[in-house]
Amino acid sequence: MKIALLGYGRMGQAIEKIAVERGHEIVIKKDVEPLSEDLGIADVAIDFSHPTAAFDNIKSCISKGVPVVSGTTGWLDQYDEIVSYCKTKDGSFIYASNFSIGVNLFFNLNEYLAKLMNQVGEYDVSMQETHHKHKLDAPSGTAITLANDVIANSDKNKWSISDPQNKELFIDVKREGEVPGTHKIAYTSTVDSIEIKHTAFNRTGFALGAVVAAEWLKDKKGIFKMKDVLNL
Repeated sequence: MKIALLGYGRMGQAIEKIAVERGHEIVIKKDVEPLSEDLGIADVAIDFSHPTAAFDNIKSCISKGVPVVSGTTGWLDQYDEIVSYCKTKDGSFIYASNFSIGVNLFFNLNEYLAKLMNQVGEYDVSMQETHHKHKLDAPSGTAITLANDVIANSDKNKWSISDPQNKELFIDVKREGEVPGTHKIAYTSTVDSIEIKHTAFNRTGFALGAVVAAEWLKDKKGIFKMKDVLNL
């Protein structure tokens, strides 16, 4: 499979290593500069670029008929526009806030626990996410996905990263050292607490999941999620 790699930071380099190990060829490598190469030489594109570049990268791929997998966060105010464009062009697109297989299992666990806890009503829920000091967006896309699933299954109505008001889900955001990513959801009552946590040890899980998603998306049409890839 010929891959266009859009974004060649730490994640891009990790994706390249795994893709090559799995027998794929990287035919385009771009960082944040505008695309000038012929995307048509690629079977699929993987975008882990920059919030300011992701929208144009994804749109360019769709316009050229190249299936695109994106894990870039911080651009989701334009997500609906991309979805509409992809449908118009009969394109192929997967976005995930996190491609790690373990994190996607964690998403399901979080959603299930939120439904259980909502039936009890004696616990208050909060979140914490910790990432490396180079991460540009806050909270993380993964934290937003987790928060939205909690909100959909609780009496919370939105999330906040500072000074939460009544019915707001507090996300405590931390940026420390070179932490790949840790997410924790805590339910606390006057007598006890229940916590679930996912800790990434490195970027390999994220990179592997992105390559697996690209392998799955090739030759498909439509807009998908990581749940579709993993059949969750």
